[in-house]
Amino acid sequence: MRSASSGTPSAGTPPAKTPPARMPPARTPPAATSGRGQVKHPADISPPVPRGPGVFFINLGILLLGGVIFSLAFPSLLSRGGWWPLAYIALTPAFYVASRASWKTIALYGAFYGFICYAIFNYWLLTFHPLAIFIVPMIYLTYFLICFPFLRLAAALFPSRGYIVQVFIWISYEILRTKGFAGYSYGIIGYSQYLFSPLLQIAELTGVWGLSFLVVFPSAYLAAALPRSRGEGLPHIKAFFRRHRAGALVYAGVFIAVCVYGFFAPRGLEESREWKVALVQHNIDPWEGGVRAYRDNLNRLVAQSEKALKENPDIVAWSETAFVPGIDWHTRYRRDQEIYTLVDELRRFLSAQEVPFIFGNDDGQLERDRYGSLRRVDYNAAILFDEGRIAGTYRKTHLVPFTEHFPYERTLAFFYKMLKEANTHFWEKGTDYVVFEAAGVKFSTPICFEDSFGYISRRFVQEGAQVILNITNDSWSGSVASEMQHLQMSVLRAVENRRSVARATNGGITAVIDPNGKILQMYEPFTEGYLMGKVPVYDSGATLYTRFGDWFAWLCLILAVGALAGGLLFKILRRKT
Repeated sequence: MRSASSGTPSAGTPPAKTPPARMPPARTPPAATSGRGQVKHPADISPPVPRGPGVFFINLGILLLGGVIFSLAFPSLLSRGGWWPLAYIALTPAFYVASRASWKTIALYGAFYGFICYAIFNYWLLTFHPLAIFIVPMIYLTYFLICFPFLRLAAALFPSRGYIVQVFIWISYEILRTKGFAGYSYGIIGYSQYLFSPLLQIAELTGVWGLSFLVVFPSAYLAAALPRSRGEGLPHIKAFFRRHRAGALVYAGVFIAVCVYGFFAPRGLEESREWKVALVQHNIDPWEGGVRAYRDNLNRLVAQSEKALKENPDIVAWSETAFVPGIDWHTRYRRDQEIYTLVDELRRFLSAQEVPFIFGNDDGQLERDRYGSLRRVDYNAAILFDEGRIAGTYRKTHLVPFTEHFPYERTLAFFYKMLKEANTHFWEKGTDYVVFEAAGVKFSTPICFEDSFGYISRRFVQEGAQVILNITNDSWSGSVASEMQHLQMSVLRAVENRRSVARATNGGITAVIDPNGKILQMYEPFTEGYLMGKVPVYDSGATLYTRFGDWFAWLCLILAVGALAGGLLFKILRRKT
């Protein structure tokens, strides 16, 4: 019985059981879900954005490391040929930072990476032009300031497969940066593979862009696999590889297939005939020193040519602007007797030879401007001298920006004045893709910078060229790395069109490359002499690249734009529903 007064249990009555206090349920983070309500794997969730000044400087350090690795994948101060395997991881730091940076800092990271990467990679620009080492890194500062936000957007829109879209974006960036006034091909990552013959052969189908795709993919994949915060570590890496092993397997399959194709693709050159080209390397910058330098230059060219002529070449090739004073101009307008005497001496030497000579020269012409007034214009030209006369002239169509051509004389008058005061020699642009013929061989002469662009050599081959004979002045650089970086691109021009490439340079790299991209002969840089080039003349049909050009790169651009646009549209529609 209960006591009426207290309401407590009486003696002998067991106490009533009271329910335990209820604890609030443990709060767990909501699981990320896909659009269909399926729970996502942690490795597929958008990466967190680390913050704080420490993270900012760490990211800058990572990008600096990336710039160093990128540079070492190409010919550099440390390696004459370049450590090409590094290219497969060289972009990992860039993709890593671009995928995880905040939107407030992403453009800054891109600007830093672009500037530091090309300042290290193109260090030799210091000797090219007083403004060059500033201009080129600043251009790439701008490019990556734009590119990094797109890489970040790909990671945000596609947490699981964003690395694939990032590869498309990178190839899009590579093709776009070769276009327009400031187009520049040095540093396209596919060129790093110029010594890897099995992989090179895919260039006859895709151009250099197919190589770039295969080289870029591992960097994007590894960047996505790396831990996104301190707490993730090894478990995240394992989870990523488990979830994305299909991507790695597909890539490995494609890579192996390309290498197998490259094993069988090289052309047998047994049916080709040999064209003997005396490639004279006189090892002097012809622009330095005025008339006295022109005289010394001519003496060297004549001395080396006379030695080479004893071996009965089919043609003798000198470098870009090997002889500076315009032969045609000073023959017609004899205003400077000292220069005319030098020109006449050269003409008499060439007229006495039984073989043709091809060489670079300043082609000055009187032309009417848009107001009808006559004025002298100069073209950076290649001249074929045969049978005592100028038998043909090719005028350079793609001029070096800022140092050979600047179309903004009125818009940026102050900058134009700076360039002129820095002793810049501007040229007019040529328009015709000329094919010469000597000893029964049709050949064309991209001048120096021009053979870094695939479309120019492709156009020459479409016009009937059987051999690409590049004439180059790279002696100004004083750098073997600079000259080897240029040679890399010549190798790709050979494979893309299945045509031999011969290079006549004043300081290096004078060489002969067969249609399979194999460097058959190479003269030691920065030495005076000549190379008796034995050039295979292999006149095969047009390759896929020769027919359709940069189709692969444009396809990547379409896929990148389509993926980003589709991802944004899906995200907008998902928020509305």
